[in-house]
Amino acid sequence: MNHLFRILLLVSIMGRWDLLSAAPPNMVFFLADDLGQRDLGCYGSTFYETPNLDRLAKEGMRFTDAYAACPVCSPTRASLLTGQWPQRTGITDYIGAPLTPQQWKRNTKLLPAPYADRLALDSPTLAKSLKQAGYATFFAGKWHLGPEGYWPENQGFDINMGGVDRGGPYGGKKYFSPYGNPRLPDGPEGEHLPDRLASEAAKFIEANQDKPFFAYFSFYSVHTPLMAREDLQAKYEAKRQRLGLTAQWGQEHEREVRLVQEHAVYAGMVEAMDQAVGKVLAKLDELGLRGNTLVIFTSDNGGLSTSEGWPTSNLPLRGGKGWMYEGGIREPLLVRWPGVVPPGRVTGTPVSSPDFFATLLEAAGAPPQAHQTLDGTSLLPVFKGGDLPERALFWHYPHYGNQGGAPAAAIRRGDWKLIEWAEDQRVELFNLQADPGEQTELSRDQPGRTAQLRDELHAWQKQVGAKFPIPNPGYDPAKPSGRAAARPTPEVKPNSSNKP
Repeated sequence: MNHLFRILLLVSIMGRWDLLSAAPPNMVFFLADDLGQRDLGCYGSTFYETPNLDRLAKEGMRFTDAYAACPVCSPTRASLLTGQWPQRTGITDYIGAPLTPQQWKRNTKLLPAPYADRLALDSPTLAKSLKQAGYATFFAGKWHLGPEGYWPENQGFDINMGGVDRGGPYGGKKYFSPYGNPRLPDGPEGEHLPDRLASEAAKFIEANQDKPFFAYFSFYSVHTPLMAREDLQAKYEAKRQRLGLTAQWGQEHEREVRLVQEHAVYAGMVEAMDQAVGKVLAKLDELGLRGNTLVIFTSDNGGLSTSEGWPTSNLPLRGGKGWMYEGGIREPLLVRWPGVVPPGRVTGTPVSSPDFFATLLEAAGAPPQAHQTLDGTSLLPVFKGGDLPERALFWHYPHYGNQGGAPAAAIRRGDWKLIEWAEDQRVELFNLQADPGEQTELSRDQPGRTAQLRDELHAWQKQVGAKFPIPNPGYDPAKPSGRAAARPTPEVKPNSSNKP
């Protein structure tokens, strides 16, 4: 019998129905990789099909103003696991980028700041805290937080299926078995990675149904390489033709940006990810665990729209992965917790990656460790239909992204967002309520607000020990910067092969 039934039987015998409020919930946390907010049907996509996630939104709560802590992956992942801004963990760029200014080879005005290439082993991770609270802990998928010795099993997870140093499924046949992954045994020839990871998560849930568990399913999908199952790619190629969709392009600084969602391979990757979510949710239903399981789905940064295959569009949000605009940091966030989260609720409360640590600890009834710094705020009041006091959210990315973005920092307070670019200290001010696409820059019209937000951003940077890029003595303005890149022609589809 599962642990919830045993608790019900016990409190019935004792007549202590008040003890039900102390029953710790199971937790299933889905983290997609490079998935834009607008890549789900429940957020407005009409090309990609995501029925399982759309149903999750109807059964729970959908956040319209949820953010990743960074416009690239590793910093957000470290922030989620520690409840801290990336600047405190030291992981401020994707791990694998040039580690020091001396290793930088691109012709840019600044040399990017150094960063930590692993999550410290003494970090008080979410998995460690939940394990101390009696939870069985499981990790599946992408880790990308350090070399061997710093993998999930070293950071509080009982089981690690697929979590290594790599940022994508680059070994073996990538998204198809054989995987060449030292933490994921190969399956049958051609087995699809998202489905395999979903099966491993379902297996863990079934094996631990009699105790509280934390299953962290961190997708490799929909990160490059762009590879889909043949049946799904064919489905979306036919759909694209039926709808008469063609690629359309705009401009974001030096980069072209995709304006229409019509990439058949990417669409197949999105649907396969959705099917994997559905497989795990079906296991919860099969075992009668839905009622006492908190389910969260989100992403680590915005969708790829200016680089690396240009597979998606984030419109009406501006930019994408690697950019400080909303398309690079605003994420899907869906939460289901029967009896706590009202079904069908939509909230505009701004939230960010560090909030998940405080939220899950409070849900589990577990205190943070002594002397632990938590930058996030518990979202339980929002889950229950309330709100949070107004606060500022912050970003600091002292690096050049592969997607065309330059070093920048940002602050959002209320409806207002300010971006400060490190190359020339230029600022941009936007009112996100009136202008979510960040098309109307208001710093000259709002000098007082601009100064106030800039001062608050600088104070926060000092508080968290932010590191900054420095002038590049070798910069030659007459040479290309490398921030521009040519998009693929329709005839060339790099990394789109789905043959195992």
